[in-house]
Amino acid sequence: MEKFIIEGGYPLHGEIHPSGNKNAALPLLAACLLTDQSVILHNLPDIKDVEAMRLLLASLGVQMERMGKHSWRIQALDIRPANLEPELCRLIRASILLAGPMVARTGELKLPPPGGDVIGRRRVDSHILALSALGAHAEYDRSEKVFQFKADQLSGADIILDEASVTATENAIMAAVIAKGETRLRNAASEPHVQELCHFLNSLGAQIENIGSNTLHISGVPKLNGGEFTIGPDYLEVVSFIGAAVVTKGSIRIRQAAPQHLDMIAGVFRRLGVKWFDEGEDVVVPEEQELKIKPDLGGAIPEISVMPWPAFPTDLMSIAIVVATQSEGSVLFHDWMYPSRMFFIDKLVNMGAQIVLCDPHRSIVQGPTTLYAETMDSPDIRAGMSLVLAALAANGQSVIRNVRQIDRGYEKIDKKLRALGARIERVQD
Repeated sequence: MEKFIIEGGYPLHGEIHPSGNKNAALPLLAACLLTDQSVILHNLPDIKDVEAMRLLLASLGVQMERMGKHSWRIQALDIRPANLEPELCRLIRASILLAGPMVARTGELKLPPPGGDVIGRRRVDSHILALSALGAHAEYDRSEKVFQFKADQLSGADIILDEASVTATENAIMAAVIAKGETRLRNAASEPHVQELCHFLNSLGAQIENIGSNTLHISGVPKLNGGEFTIGPDYLEVVSFIGAAVVTKGSIRIRQAAPQHLDMIAGVFRRLGVKWFDEGEDVVVPEEQELKIKPDLGGAIPEISVMPWPAFPTDLMSIAIVVATQSEGSVLFHDWMYPSRMFFIDKLVNMGAQIVLCDPHRSIVQGPTTLYAETMDSPDIRAGMSLVLAALAANGQSVIRNVRQIDRGYEKIDKKLRALGARIERVQD
């Protein structure tokens, strides 16, 4: 086990390049199962979740060759619906993304329950309903503790998802692109990584229309070709760096940050008194920040609530909460999606933050407050990163243990922060 030792109080300055989007990399790797041709992926982030997905693909017979620091050649020439390692599946939520392409390509898969962050119940019902609509049969075998998927022939269908689940949307897309006939997928998620999956599949010969909307039209094709694709920047990492600069009273430039994905996020952060500006593909965070919470009409306490894209994403809630501890005023945060998303707030309170946890879904932050160093455990990817931000802003030396959780989603985050002037070291626990 490893831990971070962080000396707070040092402003960040300089330039940084974000890694490739984790939430795009995982479905793109799974989508390589849909073709027997060679696929080259560039800008694949070197993180634990990608490593776990590569191991899962290898167990299915996929050949993978590293071509550079962040480039891989993948070929699913002769795949098999092998018995996947349960412990490996439990490492990442994205193991569920194997269901769509494997059922479409081979007609079967036994999949142990997926894992990932412990932020509350995360249903797989939407995946099963979507794949069933396309002609797959799915059931959970309690004796073997696996989901069993089978299909003779997938056929296009009119599907309306019971929730705008990102991974269920991705599974449905991957299954539909080589299903026979037309598919209309409604109430689809439209996050940047979902759009990226669609563009990637189209580059291999798929026919997906209305990309970026919540209604996708998919014309099934007999097979997909090989190709080459570059994964875009991780907007969640971009905003994490923005937050780190703000809470340390620093100024940074984030290169090639795809600012077109940050419009709604920028609007939410403006309510916390945070601003940044775009210069081409770069995002620039100035040192001068107002850091004053904007009340609603009549002076009411504002509410920041998560919603499906293009609204404010749940994965950035914990970062926004830490930023709010350094802003003047009161703000209510509401994450109705996951009942355990807020269960890192006690650690911020121990650091001196003035936060009331109203219930599992809501908290009120009163700022600004001085944060003091603490020893903490990282509970999940996003909360773990938010604790790094809090430690960077705190007085004294903090210790964050279980940093493997952070490594699942952030590539060499300690090295990147040191390059910006942070005092952070990775040591064996």
